[in-house]
Amino acid sequence: MALHATAFCFGGVVSLPRNSVSFSQRSVRASAFSSPPPLSSSSIARSNVQGNALVSEKAFAGDALPDTKESSLMVCFGEMLIDFVPTSNGLSLAEAPAFKKAAGGAPANVAVGIARLGGSSAFIGKVGEDEFGYMLADILKENNVNNEGMPFVTLRSDGEREFMFYRNPSADMLLQEAELDFDLIRKAKILHYGSISLITEPCKSAHIAATKAAKDAGVVLSYDPNLRLPLWPSAKSAREGILSIWDTADVIKISEEEISFLMGGEDPYDENVVRKLYHPNLKLLLVTEGPDGCRYYTKEFSGRVKGMKVDAVDTTGAGDAFVAGILSQLAVDLSLLQTTASSIAEIIGRGEGGGWGGCLEGKGIRASTY
Repeated sequence: MALHATAFCFGGVVSLPRNSVSFSQRSVRASAFSSPPPLSSSSIARSNVQGNALVSEKAFAGDALPDTKESSLMVCFGEMLIDFVPTSNGLSLAEAPAFKKAAGGAPANVAVGIARLGGSSAFIGKVGEDEFGYMLADILKENNVNNEGMPFVTLRSDGEREFMFYRNPSADMLLQEAELDFDLIRKAKILHYGSISLITEPCKSAHIAATKAAKDAGVVLSYDPNLRLPLWPSAKSAREGILSIWDTADVIKISEEEISFLMGGEDPYDENVVRKLYHPNLKLLLVTEGPDGCRYYTKEFSGRVKGMKVDAVDTTGAGDAFVAGILSQLAVDLSLLQTTASSIAEIIGRGEGGGWGGCLEGKGIRASTY
Protein backbone atom coordinates (compact mmCIF):
# COMPACT_ATOMS: atom_id res chain seq x y z
CA MET A 1 0.00 0.00 0.00
CA ALA A 2 1.42 3.32 -1.05
CA LEU A 3 0.86 6.18 1.32
CA HIS A 4 1.46 9.61 -0.16
CA ALA A 5 3.00 10.95 2.97
CA THR A 6 4.66 14.03 4.23
CA ALA A 7 7.99 14.51 2.45
CA PHE A 8 11.14 13.39 4.23
CA CYS A 9 14.71 14.59 4.17
CA PHE A 10 17.72 13.31 6.06
CA GLY A 11 19.86 16.25 7.21
CA GLY A 12 23.61 16.54 7.65
CA VAL A 13 25.64 15.48 4.63
CA VAL A 14 22.62 15.23 2.37
CA SER A 15 22.11 13.80 -1.07
CA LEU A 16 18.74 15.53 -1.32
CA PRO A 17 19.15 18.85 0.51
CA ARG A 18 16.08 20.60 1.85
CA ASN A 19 15.55 23.46 4.31
CA SER A 20 15.25 22.39 7.91
CA VAL A 21 13.48 24.24 10.65
CA SER A 22 14.90 22.55 13.72
CA PHE A 23 18.62 22.01 13.66
CA SER A 24 21.14 22.30 16.45
CA GLN A 25 21.46 25.54 18.33
CA ARG A 26 23.64 28.31 17.02
CA SER A 27 26.23 29.83 19.33
CA VAL A 28 26.16 33.62 19.14
CA ARG A 29 28.70 36.04 20.50
CA ALA A 30 26.48 39.07 20.09
CA SER A 31 23.64 39.82 22.48
CA ALA A 32 20.27 38.17 21.85
CA PHE A 33 17.75 40.00 19.71
CA SER A 34 14.19 40.72 20.68
CA SER A 35 11.46 40.91 18.08
CA PRO A 36 11.66 44.44 16.66
CA PRO A 37 8.67 46.72 16.23
CA PRO A 38 7.49 47.30 12.65
CA LEU A 39 9.05 50.08 10.68
CA SER A 40 7.07 52.96 9.27
CA SER A 41 8.00 55.25 6.42
CA SER A 42 8.06 58.23 8.76
CA SER A 43 10.02 56.65 11.60
CA ILE A 44 12.74 54.11 10.89
CA ALA A 45 14.56 52.91 13.99
CA ARG A 46 18.23 52.08 13.82
CA SER A 47 19.10 48.39 13.59
CA ASN A 48 20.59 46.87 16.71
CA VAL A 49 22.72 44.47 14.68
CA GLN A 50 26.30 45.57 15.24
CA GLY A 51 28.27 45.85 12.03
CA ASN A 52 25.35 46.46 9.66
CA ALA A 53 26.24 49.43 7.51
CA LEU A 54 25.50 50.84 4.12
CA VAL A 55 28.64 50.36 2.05
CA SER A 56 27.60 51.82 -1.28
CA GLU A 57 24.57 53.10 -3.11
CA LYS A 58 23.88 53.97 -6.73
CA ALA A 59 20.86 55.70 -8.21
CA PHE A 60 18.41 54.29 -10.77
CA ALA A 61 14.95 55.40 -11.90
CA GLY A 62 11.92 53.52 -10.51
CA ASP A 63 8.15 53.16 -10.30
CA ALA A 64 5.87 53.48 -7.30
CA LEU A 65 4.28 50.48 -5.62
CA PRO A 66 0.84 51.46 -4.30
CA ASP A 67 -0.09 50.12 -0.87
CA THR A 68 -3.70 49.13 -1.52
CA LYS A 69 -4.19 46.29 0.98
CA GLU A 70 -5.66 47.02 4.38
CA SER A 71 -4.64 43.61 5.71
CA SER A 72 -1.05 42.84 6.67
CA LEU A 73 -1.56 39.10 6.13
CA MET A 74 1.32 37.26 4.48
CA VAL A 75 0.53 33.93 2.82
CA CYS A 76 3.35 31.44 2.21
CA PHE A 77 2.78 28.84 -0.51
CA GLY A 78 4.72 25.63 -1.07
CA GLU A 79 6.21 22.68 0.77
CA MET A 80 6.28 21.67 4.40
CA LEU A 81 8.17 18.51 5.24
CA ILE A 82 9.95 16.40 7.84
CA ASP A 83 13.71 16.62 8.16
CA PHE A 84 15.58 13.91 10.01
CA VAL A 85 18.51 15.67 11.62
CA PRO A 86 21.61 13.87 12.97
CA THR A 87 21.91 14.16 16.73
CA SER A 88 25.69 14.57 16.36
CA ASN A 89 27.42 17.28 14.34
CA GLY A 90 30.32 16.70 11.98
CA LEU A 91 29.34 13.18 10.89
CA SER A 92 28.09 11.85 7.58
CA LEU A 93 24.57 10.43 7.40
CA ALA A 94 25.97 6.90 7.43
CA GLU A 95 28.03 7.62 10.55
CA ALA A 96 25.29 9.42 12.50
CA PRO A 97 24.22 7.31 15.50
CA ALA A 98 20.68 8.67 15.57
CA PHE A 99 18.33 11.23 14.04
CA LYS A 100 15.59 13.46 15.38
CA LYS A 101 12.59 14.61 13.38
CA ALA A 102 12.12 18.29 12.64
CA ALA A 103 9.58 20.26 10.67
CA GLY A 104 11.01 21.87 7.53
CA GLY A 105 10.32 23.47 4.16
CA ALA A 106 11.34 26.99 3.19
CA PRO A 107 7.84 28.53 2.75
CA ALA A 108 6.71 27.07 6.08
CA ASN A 109 9.88 28.38 7.72
CA VAL A 110 9.05 31.88 6.53
CA ALA A 111 5.43 31.65 7.72
CA VAL A 112 6.50 30.67 11.23
CA GLY A 113 9.24 33.30 11.29
CA ILE A 114 6.73 36.01 10.40
CA ALA A 115 4.33 34.88 13.12
CA ARG A 116 7.11 34.78 15.71
CA LEU A 117 7.95 38.37 14.83
CA GLY A 118 4.38 39.38 15.59
CA GLY A 119 3.13 39.37 12.00
CA SER A 120 0.06 37.73 10.51
CA SER A 121 0.84 34.71 8.34
CA ALA A 122 -0.83 31.72 6.72
CA PHE A 123 0.54 28.62 5.01
CA ILE A 124 -0.89 26.93 1.91
CA GLY A 125 0.55 23.52 1.06
CA LYS A 126 -0.37 19.85 1.18
CA VAL A 127 0.78 17.33 3.77
CA GLY A 128 0.15 13.64 4.31
CA GLU A 129 -2.87 12.45 6.26
CA ASP A 130 -0.59 10.67 8.69
CA GLU A 131 0.94 11.32 12.09
CA PHE A 132 3.69 13.46 10.62
CA GLY A 133 1.21 15.51 8.60
CA TYR A 134 -0.88 16.22 11.67
CA MET A 135 2.28 17.07 13.57
CA LEU A 136 3.17 19.68 10.95
CA ALA A 137 -0.31 21.18 11.04
CA ASP A 138 -0.12 21.38 14.83
CA ILE A 139 3.28 23.09 14.67
CA LEU A 140 1.81 25.80 12.46
CA LYS A 141 -1.13 26.24 14.82
CA GLU A 142 1.14 26.37 17.88
CA ASN A 143 3.15 29.13 16.18
CA ASN A 144 0.01 31.15 15.35
CA VAL A 145 0.19 30.45 11.62
CA ASN A 146 -3.16 30.14 9.85
CA ASN A 147 -3.31 26.59 8.43
CA GLU A 148 -6.84 26.66 7.04
CA GLY A 149 -5.50 26.41 3.49
CA MET A 150 -3.66 23.17 4.26
CA PRO A 151 -5.28 20.04 2.73
CA PHE A 152 -4.33 16.47 3.67
CA VAL A 153 -3.93 13.52 1.31
CA THR A 154 -3.78 9.75 1.69
CA LEU A 155 -4.11 6.93 -0.83
CA ARG A 156 -4.71 3.56 0.76
CA SER A 157 -5.60 0.06 -0.39
CA ASP A 158 -6.73 -2.49 2.20
CA GLY A 159 -4.78 -5.61 2.97
CA GLU A 160 -1.34 -4.41 1.93
CA ARG A 161 1.60 -3.28 3.98
CA GLU A 162 2.14 0.48 4.42
CA PHE A 163 5.31 2.19 3.35
CA MET A 164 6.35 5.80 2.92
CA PHE A 165 8.23 7.37 0.04
CA TYR A 166 11.03 9.74 0.94
CA ARG A 167 10.03 11.82 -2.07
CA ASN A 168 8.42 11.43 -5.48
CA PRO A 169 5.65 11.39 -4.78
CA SER A 170 5.07 13.16 -1.51
CA ALA A 171 2.07 15.08 -0.32
CA ASP A 172 3.31 18.57 -1.19
CA MET A 173 3.64 17.56 -4.85
CA LEU A 174 -0.04 16.54 -5.02
CA LEU A 175 -1.65 19.90 -4.22
CA GLN A 176 -4.33 20.69 -6.82
CA GLU A 177 -5.75 23.99 -7.98
CA ALA A 178 -9.22 22.96 -6.79
CA GLU A 179 -7.87 22.68 -3.24
CA LEU A 180 -6.58 26.25 -3.08
CA ASP A 181 -8.17 28.75 -0.70
CA PHE A 182 -8.42 31.63 -3.16
CA ASP A 183 -10.20 33.88 -0.65
CA LEU A 184 -7.22 33.56 1.68
CA ILE A 185 -4.82 34.30 -1.16
CA ARG A 186 -6.70 37.36 -2.39
CA LYS A 187 -6.93 39.01 1.02
CA ALA A 188 -3.19 38.71 1.62
CA LYS A 189 -0.88 41.69 1.40
CA ILE A 190 2.09 39.52 0.39
CA LEU A 191 2.23 36.04 -1.14
CA HIS A 192 5.60 34.34 -0.66
CA TYR A 193 6.70 31.20 -2.51
CA GLY A 194 9.67 29.23 -3.83
CA SER A 195 10.33 27.10 -6.89
CA ILE A 196 10.09 23.54 -5.55
CA SER A 197 6.33 23.61 -6.09
CA LEU A 198 7.00 24.12 -9.82
CA ILE A 199 8.82 20.82 -10.29
CA THR A 200 5.87 18.56 -11.06
CA GLU A 201 2.12 18.46 -11.60
CA PRO A 202 -0.43 18.97 -10.19
CA CYS A 203 1.34 21.31 -7.77
CA LYS A 204 2.87 23.31 -10.61
CA SER A 205 -0.54 24.30 -11.95
CA ALA A 206 -1.75 25.08 -8.43
CA HIS A 207 1.29 27.32 -7.91
CA ILE A 208 0.67 29.23 -11.15
CA ALA A 209 -3.04 29.62 -10.34
CA ALA A 210 -2.24 30.92 -6.85
CA THR A 211 0.22 33.54 -8.05
CA LYS A 212 -2.13 34.67 -10.83
CA ALA A 213 -5.02 35.09 -8.41
CA ALA A 214 -2.78 37.03 -6.05
CA LYS A 215 -1.43 39.26 -8.80
CA ASP A 216 -4.92 40.01 -10.11
CA ALA A 217 -5.99 40.96 -6.58
CA GLY A 218 -3.09 43.39 -6.12
CA VAL A 219 -1.14 41.17 -3.73
CA VAL A 220 2.62 41.73 -3.64
CA LEU A 221 4.52 38.63 -4.83
CA SER A 222 7.68 37.58 -2.98
CA TYR A 223 9.91 34.90 -4.55
CA ASP A 224 12.82 32.93 -3.12
CA PRO A 225 13.91 30.40 -5.79
CA ASN A 226 15.51 28.21 -3.10
CA LEU A 227 17.39 26.08 -5.63
CA ARG A 228 17.47 22.39 -4.72
CA LEU A 229 18.98 20.94 -7.87
CA PRO A 230 18.72 17.21 -6.93
CA LEU A 231 14.93 17.56 -6.80
CA TRP A 232 14.71 18.67 -10.44
CA PRO A 233 14.92 16.26 -13.41
CA SER A 234 17.89 18.20 -14.78
CA ALA A 235 19.81 21.45 -14.42
CA LYS A 236 18.14 22.70 -17.60
CA SER A 237 14.64 22.07 -16.25
CA ALA A 238 15.58 23.75 -12.96
CA ARG A 239 16.85 26.86 -14.72
CA GLU A 240 13.81 27.05 -17.00
CA GLY A 241 11.38 26.37 -14.15
CA ILE A 242 12.83 29.00 -11.84
CA LEU A 243 12.89 31.64 -14.57
CA SER A 244 9.39 30.75 -15.86
CA ILE A 245 7.77 32.85 -13.11
CA TRP A 246 10.59 35.32 -12.60
CA ASP A 247 8.95 38.31 -14.26
CA THR A 248 5.82 38.21 -12.10
CA ALA A 249 7.53 38.76 -8.73
CA ASP A 250 7.68 42.14 -6.98
CA VAL A 251 10.36 41.12 -4.46
CA ILE A 252 13.01 38.46 -5.10
CA LYS A 253 15.57 37.08 -2.68
CA ILE A 254 18.38 35.12 -4.32
CA SER A 255 21.81 33.84 -3.28
CA GLU A 256 25.08 34.44 -5.09
CA GLU A 257 25.24 30.71 -5.94
CA GLU A 258 21.78 30.87 -7.51
CA ILE A 259 22.78 33.86 -9.62
CA SER A 260 25.77 31.95 -10.94
CA PHE A 261 23.54 28.96 -11.74
CA LEU A 262 20.86 30.97 -13.51
CA MET A 263 23.39 33.05 -15.46
CA GLY A 264 25.45 30.13 -16.71
CA GLY A 265 28.40 30.58 -14.37
CA GLU A 266 28.77 34.36 -14.70
CA ASP A 267 30.22 36.33 -11.79
CA PRO A 268 27.45 36.97 -9.21
CA TYR A 269 29.40 39.95 -7.84
CA ASP A 270 29.34 41.75 -11.20
CA GLU A 271 26.56 44.32 -11.04
CA ASN A 272 25.98 44.04 -14.78
CA VAL A 273 25.31 40.33 -14.33
CA VAL A 274 22.89 40.94 -11.47
CA ARG A 275 21.08 43.65 -13.42
CA LYS A 276 20.29 41.12 -16.15
CA LEU A 277 17.98 39.47 -13.63
CA TYR A 278 16.18 42.72 -12.83
CA HIS A 279 12.88 42.81 -14.72
CA PRO A 280 10.75 45.95 -15.28
CA ASN A 281 8.11 45.09 -12.66
CA LEU A 282 10.55 44.17 -9.90
CA LYS A 283 10.60 46.47 -6.86
CA LEU A 284 13.38 44.91 -4.78
CA LEU A 285 16.08 42.34 -5.55
CA LEU A 286 17.99 40.98 -2.56
CA VAL A 287 21.24 39.08 -3.09
CA THR A 288 22.37 37.24 0.04
CA GLU A 289 26.07 36.60 0.59
CA GLY A 290 25.99 34.27 3.58
CA PRO A 291 27.98 35.67 6.51
CA ASP A 292 29.13 38.66 4.44
CA GLY A 293 25.70 40.27 4.30
CA CYS A 294 23.28 41.25 1.57
CA ARG A 295 23.22 43.42 -1.54
CA TYR A 296 20.02 45.13 -2.60
CA TYR A 297 18.85 46.52 -5.91
CA THR A 298 15.88 48.69 -6.82
CA LYS A 299 15.25 50.72 -9.97
CA GLU A 300 16.43 53.82 -8.12
CA PHE A 301 19.45 52.65 -6.16
CA SER A 302 21.59 49.76 -5.02
CA GLY A 303 23.72 49.11 -1.97
CA ARG A 304 25.03 46.59 0.50
CA VAL A 305 24.53 45.77 4.18
CA LYS A 306 27.17 43.89 6.16
CA GLY A 307 26.27 40.63 7.85
CA MET A 308 25.97 40.12 11.58
CA LYS A 309 28.87 38.33 13.27
CA VAL A 310 28.05 34.95 14.81
CA ASP A 311 29.77 31.64 15.45
CA ALA A 312 27.87 29.54 12.92
CA VAL A 313 27.08 25.96 13.87
CA ASP A 314 24.61 25.30 11.05
CA THR A 315 23.25 27.84 8.58
CA THR A 316 20.29 25.81 7.32
CA GLY A 317 17.18 27.98 7.21
CA ALA A 318 19.06 31.23 7.77
CA GLY A 319 17.78 32.63 4.49
CA ASP A 320 14.20 31.83 5.47
CA ALA A 321 14.58 33.68 8.78
CA PHE A 322 16.01 36.62 6.85
CA VAL A 323 13.06 36.64 4.45
CA ALA A 324 10.62 36.52 7.37
CA GLY A 325 12.28 39.57 8.89
CA ILE A 326 12.17 41.51 5.62
CA LEU A 327 8.55 40.68 4.80
CA SER A 328 7.43 41.49 8.34
CA GLN A 329 8.66 45.04 7.80
CA LEU A 330 7.24 45.44 4.30
CA ALA A 331 3.80 44.13 5.26
CA VAL A 332 3.34 47.09 7.59
CA ASP A 333 4.13 49.68 4.94
CA LEU A 334 4.94 48.78 1.34
CA SER A 335 5.88 52.38 0.61
CA LEU A 336 9.14 51.59 2.38
CA LEU A 337 10.25 50.20 -0.98
CA GLN A 338 10.14 53.72 -2.40
CA THR A 339 12.15 55.40 0.36
CA THR A 340 15.86 56.18 0.44
CA ALA A 341 18.74 53.77 0.07
CA SER A 342 19.56 54.15 3.75
CA SER A 343 15.98 53.20 4.64
CA ILE A 344 16.24 50.04 2.54
CA ALA A 345 19.48 49.27 4.36
CA GLU A 346 17.68 49.68 7.68
CA ILE A 347 14.95 47.27 6.58
CA ILE A 348 17.57 44.69 5.62
CA GLY A 349 19.50 45.19 8.84
CA ARG A 350 16.37 44.68 10.86
CA GLY A 351 15.52 41.73 8.64
CA GLU A 352 18.74 40.10 9.78
CA GLY A 353 18.38 40.96 13.45
CA GLY A 354 14.61 40.60 13.55
CA GLY A 355 14.70 37.33 11.66
CA TRP A 356 17.05 35.81 14.19
CA GLY A 357 14.96 37.32 16.97
CA GLY A 358 12.10 35.10 15.86
CA CYS A 359 14.33 32.04 16.15
CA LEU A 360 15.78 32.38 19.62
CA GLU A 361 15.86 29.39 21.93
CA GLY A 362 17.81 29.26 25.15
CA LYS A 363 21.26 30.83 24.94
CA GLY A 364 21.74 30.26 21.24
CA ILE A 365 20.02 30.90 17.96
CA ARG A 366 18.37 28.08 16.09
CA ALA A 367 19.24 27.64 12.45
CA SER A 368 15.69 28.48 11.51
CA THR A 369 12.28 29.32 12.83
CA TYR A 370 10.77 26.43 14.81
